[in-house]
Amino acid sequence: MEESISGFKVRGEWSDVVEHGERITQALRETGTAEGDPFAAAFKEWNEWRPKAHERLNEDVNEKTADQASVSEGEGEKAGKAATEDVRTAGEKLSESYEKIGNGDDEGAVERWQDSIDYVTRAADSVSRKALRTVETTVYEKVMTQLAPYYFDNDLISANIQKTTQGNGEEEFIFEVNVNDDELKEAVSQQLGEYEDTIDRWHVTTEKETESVEAAEGVEPPEPQDDDDTRSTTN
Repeated sequence: MEESISGFKVRGEWSDVVEHGERITQALRETGTAEGDPFAAAFKEWNEWRPKAHERLNEDVNEKTADQASVSEGEGEKAGKAATEDVRTAGEKLSESYEKIGNGDDEGAVERWQDSIDYVTRAADSVSRKALRTVETTVYEKVMTQLAPYYFDNDLISANIQKTTQGNGEEEFIFEVNVNDDELKEAVSQQLGEYEDTIDRWHVTTEKETESVEAAEGVEPPEPQDDDDTRSTTN
């Protein structure tokens, strides 16, 4: 691993990339980042995006990067409301506004009218975001990954993966991860140093095949643990 002001970098095979992501994830857990504010949500996003042993760069990581890079959800989408539902509500608010005018309640009429405008605006925002997100995802998956590295960025982590071809024709991956908070980055650096000194071999976490066990034994498989300790023996 190379460490610099721009982050923690490894070069090697896919297994090296996966191990690097797991080490950093475990180091973040041991600093308490996974549980506490303000980075708990950002840690979850990183943990979902980081490369896994069973994944492929140009398929799985490509798709996750496109999702992460696309336009975020608007207020309507966050509220779980479809654009058609917001338009319907806007119509109801407008009808109420007319009723208020008929009853001489000018202030109430203006309030309902403004509510109607707000719902129409939110509906338009949801439609435009959905359309733009579709275009962005297509453009990113088909075009951008041919020109730029696969990347991830939030308040906690900035990371990118590149695939290159060495002189002998073999593929090599370059994975660089930076922790955006300086104090946390120092803590992670110290933790990664301890791993280098004390862990003989890092057991990369892989997806467990459970369907055959279910069929043979007629039992439910155990729930996978998100925080499996992938470390091995110490010196």
